Amino acid sequence: MKNKIRWGILCGGIAGVIDVIPMILQNLTWDANLGAFSMWVIVGFFVSTSALQLNYVLKGLLYSFLTLVPSAFIIGWHNPMSLIPIFIMTIILGSFLGFILGKFFKIENRK
Repeated sequence: MKNKIRWGILCGGIAGVIDVIPMILQNLTWDANLGAFSMWVIVGFFVSTSALQLNYVLKGLLYSFLTLVPSAFIIGWHNPMSLIPIFIMTIILGSFLGFILGKFFKIENRK
């Protein structure tokens, strides 16, 4: 279990860095950058430790959107169009994170 947690947090951190790089280039505030980064670390933890019997790609999508929902209300309240790129990145990174963790855990379980 400890190994799954480590890999989930590590892969989530990598997804967070990938998400935050364009945000830094757009000069977004540090609270937005840290919020996005921490969301992906948490999603990595959830996907890696979840007992849901779902395909890992679906787990990645599910948990990434579930953790995004509270922030989406705040982000999109005055400018709903700003949610479009956020949703696109959430689809890409959530499914990729689930895919990578699923592949890694299949390899780990074979050993």
